[in-house]
Amino acid sequence: MAIQAVSGERTRKRSRRRHRHPWLRRAARFLIFLAAIVLFSIVVFRFVNPPITPVMLVEKLKGNTLRRDWVPLEDISPQLPLAVIASEDGRFCVHWGVDWGAVRDAVKEGGGLGAFRGASTIPMQTAKNLYLWNGRSYVRKALEMPLAYVMSFIWPKQRMIEVYLNVAQFGPGIFGAEAASRYYFHKPAADLTRHEAVLLAVALPNPRWRNPAKPSRHMLLVARAVERRMPVIGQRAGCVLPQR
Repeated sequence: MAIQAVSGERTRKRSRRRHRHPWLRRAARFLIFLAAIVLFSIVVFRFVNPPITPVMLVEKLKGNTLRRDWVPLEDISPQLPLAVIASEDGRFCVHWGVDWGAVRDAVKEGGGLGAFRGASTIPMQTAKNLYLWNGRSYVRKALEMPLAYVMSFIWPKQRMIEVYLNVAQFGPGIFGAEAASRYYFHKPAADLTRHEAVLLAVALPNPRWRNPAKPSRHMLLVARAVERRMPVIGQRAGCVLPQR
């Protein structure tokens, strides 16, 4: 009888624990379901172009007209992916989503963890554009990293840069290299010069305020620095550009 009483008490305690926080189980199930949906979409986007992104939806809700025109990587001037790698992610071809060397350098130079916000790689920015939101947030950064690793594992480098150049925001309501090239320089992305490509690349960190067609003095200084790095970066960009 004593054993049965102890067993019954344990059963009642387990039952009470299960019913005490049912929302935890529901939240866990929801997160697992959401993770499965995201993983499935990453696999799909390896072959299918993403139809729209959360950032685009926000722009639409603000009343901005969306300008976007998806083009394959071969229809984009090779100067643009090279300029973007030189500007945004110099070790793009050798890391697997997160460049921890750049993170350490950013923290060291910035004197604190806040500098980590500036160490985004192209996969991290692609993850942000496809699944997350704009703005500075440690929560967003924490979500970007696992997404960047998964995407880098599933997608080849050429697909990563192709998606990034087609979903990145280049101005209010302007998404993708083709729309940006036609809006700012009145030509298709395939015809961009090196200087034009660099101006588009340096607009990416702040596309709402940097105008590639009317660059500020500061923007021109940054563009010249990026352009000087491009010959060296070109030697490391074999994962995206054919080596000559």
